[in-house]
Amino acid sequence: MPSLKEIKGRIASVNSTRKITSAMKMVASSKLHHAQVAIENMLPYEEMLEHILKTFLASDADVRSIYVAERPVKRVALIVYSSNSSLCGGFNANIIKEMQKALEDYEDLGKENIVVYPIGRKVAEKVKKLGYNIAGNYNNLADKPNAQGCRDIAVELGGMYSRGEIDRVEMIYHHFKSAGSQILTRKTFLPIDIESELTADKERDLKSKVATREAVEYLRQRDINQEAKKRENDAAPLNDNFIVEPDLDSVMNKLIPKLAHLMLYTALLDSIASEHAARMVAMQTATDNADEILRDLNLQYNKSRQQAITSELLDIVGGSVN
Repeated sequence: MPSLKEIKGRIASVNSTRKITSAMKMVASSKLHHAQVAIENMLPYEEMLEHILKTFLASDADVRSIYVAERPVKRVALIVYSSNSSLCGGFNANIIKEMQKALEDYEDLGKENIVVYPIGRKVAEKVKKLGYNIAGNYNNLADKPNAQGCRDIAVELGGMYSRGEIDRVEMIYHHFKSAGSQILTRKTFLPIDIESELTADKERDLKSKVATREAVEYLRQRDINQEAKKRENDAAPLNDNFIVEPDLDSVMNKLIPKLAHLMLYTALLDSIASEHAARMVAMQTATDNADEILRDLNLQYNKSRQQAITSELLDIVGGSVN
């Protein structure tokens, strides 16, 4: 059995760890709030762009664009979102696992025909270790997201796709639904499937920081009717009798790249919010575990102390009898 000094030292050590995890949880909670605000500020632009695109699609227009045309896949690019730091549970491990699965799907093409755009240090280190081509260093976007950086990537990939230098682009990231639910997502970026992109599940809870399963389910049930009503009105045209100048194809060829830029930026904001939510939950779990260990150690300390006192009393009583 450990001595009282050893138990006391262990209690002090666990207490120190608990203070760190508790502080990290509060920092992650604050960063999560800022990430949720960033998504909320982006939503009006997203909603209006989608509304315009849905209006054109509702007119039964035959969209012709180089960005929506399928072709045989000979060269692939992957855009993978991770974090620059650790201590966020299985966030990075899940992303890397999904990326490896995607790389296995395209291994027949050869490593020289697969290029990875790693947004985040963790995935960049893994790609380098695996020996695949890395398009550049985008670690700064994982810490300080900005729309211009995402636009530059989208323009670069769009140019390569239009020139035939790349035939398919996929994105791997966490879709942020709430503080307690982040959905690992893998979807095609180019060619863009406009209809599936506009009808994708984009439900988000940007107010709550509650991460328990029961609370998440309650919030989901609470919002389900609101989402249903919103989707009923989503496809309503802005104007049934509109005139497009110069022509529909020219307008769509301007709008589709904007949709591509928005997809990259939205995925970045989702990934950052998911990272902070995962870290908040991980640190809360670590703090709870520390509390449980402290309870056990305090109980063990009190038992050992009581046993030591009893032994001393027995020694005193035995000495006085003698």
